[in-house]
Amino acid sequence: MAARADVVFVDGVRTPFGRAGEKGMYWNTRADDLIVKAMIGLLERNPSLPKDRVDDVAIAATTQQGDQGLTLGRTAAILAGLPLSVPGYAIDRMCAGAMTSVTTTAGGIAFGAYDVAIAGGVEHMGRHPMGFGADPNPRFLAEKLVSGDALNMGLTAERLHDRFPALTKERADRFGMRSQQKVAAAYAVGKIQPDLVPVALRSEAGFGLATVDEGLRPDTTMEGLAGLKTPFRPHGRVTAGNASPLTDGATVSLLASADAARELGLTTKMRLVSFAYAGVAPEVMGIGPIPSTEKALKKAGLTIDDIGAFELNEAFAVQVLSLLDHFGIDDDDPRVNPWGGAIAMGHPLASSGVRLMIQLARQFEERPDVRYGLTAMCVGLGQGGSVIWENPHYTGKKA
Repeated sequence: MAARADVVFVDGVRTPFGRAGEKGMYWNTRADDLIVKAMIGLLERNPSLPKDRVDDVAIAATTQQGDQGLTLGRTAAILAGLPLSVPGYAIDRMCAGAMTSVTTTAGGIAFGAYDVAIAGGVEHMGRHPMGFGADPNPRFLAEKLVSGDALNMGLTAERLHDRFPALTKERADRFGMRSQQKVAAAYAVGKIQPDLVPVALRSEAGFGLATVDEGLRPDTTMEGLAGLKTPFRPHGRVTAGNASPLTDGATVSLLASADAARELGLTTKMRLVSFAYAGVAPEVMGIGPIPSTEKALKKAGLTIDDIGAFELNEAFAVQVLSLLDHFGIDDDDPRVNPWGGAIAMGHPLASSGVRLMIQLARQFEERPDVRYGLTAMCVGLGQGGSVIWENPHYTGKKA
C-alpha cells in the first residue's frame, strides 16, 4: 500500500460574479459556458501542465438541469479543450458543491488514484433558482422529519437570531456593511482582480466584458441597512443588506499531489491539512460550520488558536457570527474575511467553496507569518463543511 500523498492547491480562478435575473450581466450567458470559460483561464495560467495529465474533472452545481446538467465535469472538460481521454463528473452538496469537488478529488490524489485533478462549481441562479423543479418527499413534513421552513434558507437564518439573542440585527447589519467596505478596499488595491477571468457578455445594449463582481455596494451605511425590508418574516432581522444576494458565477481549481506538482513545474499555493463535513438540524443549517470545523481541527491535531486566516462564506451575516461567537472570536477580528465576502461579492451556491480557497491562497502569499488557514461554509438541508490548509510560504516570523 502506497503512503498517503500530500495534496496541494496549485491554482484557482473564477469568473466575476453577476446578479441573478433578467437585469444581471449573465442573463444571456449559459451556465456551462461560465464554467468552461473559467477552466480555459485556469489552463492558460498553467501552461506547464500537459492537458492529458489531468486525471479527472469534478464540477458541482446545485440545480442540475438544462445548461447546468448533463454531467457537467465531463461536458465542461470537452468544451474546455481537454483531451477526450480526460473523464469528468458532477457533484451536488448544495452550497458546498465546489468545496466537495475539491475534497473528493483530493481524496483520490491522497489515495494515489490521481496525480492531477480539476475541481470547481457553477451556479446560474437566474436560470436555475435553488430547488426549482425539485420534488421533496412528502414524508419530510408528514413524519415531521424536518421543520416546514427548513428549505427556506432565509427562515433558517431568522431561527439563528431566535436561538442566540446576542446575535442582534445591528451586529448582522454592521458585519454586512463591513463586508462591502472590505471588498471595495481589496478591489481598490488590486487584491481580487488577479484571479478573475473576464467573460464576454451579450445583451440588448450590445457586447460587453465582465471584469468585476456586479453586486458591490461600497456606499452601504448602517442607516440605510436599518430601513431595509425583512422579506422572510414580519419584523425579522434578515435583510438584503446582511445576506448574500442571488448570484451567477463559476469557480475552478487545480489540485495535484506534491510530487506531481514538482514534476510538472506547477506552483504550490496551499497544502491540504484536513477537511470535515457535519450535519445539523436543517432548520438551523447556519450553525453547520461549527461542528465541521471542530471535526477538521481534531483530525489535524490543531485548535482554533492555530488558525491565522479565516475565509468564511457569508451566506448570512448571522451564520458567520454564530461561528465566531462559538469560538470566542471578535466580529472585527482582522483574521476573518479581510477582503470581505459573499454579502458583497455574491454566493453562486455550488461555486463559492473554491472562491474561499482562492482568496485564502492569495492571503497566504502575503502572510508568511500565518501557518494555517480555514475555509468553511454552511450548507442547505443542515450541513457544514470545513477545510484546513497550510501555508507553503510560512516562515515562522511574525509580521
